Amino acid sequence: MKNLYKYFFRGLITILPVALTVYLLYIFLAWMETLTLWVLRPLIGSFYIPGMGLVFGIASIVLIGFLVSRQSVRRLLSFAELPFTNLPVVKSIYSSLKSFADYFSPAGADSGQSVVILRMPGHEMEIVGLITRRGFADLPEGFLPGNRVAVYLPMGYMIGGYTVFVPIEWVQPIAMSVEEAMRSSLIAWMARPQPPVSTARP
Repeated sequence: MKNLYKYFFRGLITILPVALTVYLLYIFLAWMETLTLWVLRPLIGSFYIPGMGLVFGIASIVLIGFLVSRQSVRRLLSFAELPFTNLPVVKSIYSSLKSFADYFSPAGADSGQSVVILRMPGHEMEIVGLITRRGFADLPEGFLPGNRVAVYLPMGYMIGGYTVFVPIEWVQPIAMSVEEAMRSSLIAWMARPQPPVSTARP
C-alpha cells in the first residue's frame, strides 16, 4: 500500500504540469476561436477553418506591436490611457501592471535591469533579487545618501515581494535572465538543474 501511494503521487506530480499547461492552452485557443468567429463572421460568413483563431490572435498581437512602435500611434495611445491614469483606484492598478509589464519588455531588459545576488555584510545568507532602478533623483527626500540600488525580492508560491534599497556594493550580478529568476523564485527554487547535453560522438 505504501508503494501504491508513492507511485500515485509520483505519477500525479509528473502529469499535473503537463495537464495544467494543456488545459490553459486549450482555454486560450477556445477563447481566441470564439473571438475570431465574433469578429470575422460578418466578413467570411460560414467559411471557417479550425485554427484561424490562433492565427488571428498572433497576427493581431504582431499588428498591435507594429502600430505602437510608431510615434503617432503612441501619442494617440497616451490619450486613450487617460481614463486609466486619472481614476483613483484604477490608476494604482493600471500603473502597477503597466510598470511590471514594461520591466519585462525588450526596452526594460536593455535599460540596465539585471538579476543579482544580495549579500549583507557580516551575513553568509544570499538572496536572489532583481534590480529595478539605479537612480533616485526623482524620489522624495529621506533616502540615505550614497550609491544605492533598488532590489526587488520576489516571494515563492505567491505574487508579491519586497523592494529594498541597499548600497550597490551589496549586490553582485549573476548570469541569469529576469524570466528565469522569476520562474525559479515562484517555485522556491525547487527545480533541479538540467544535466548538460553531451555532444561527443562514440
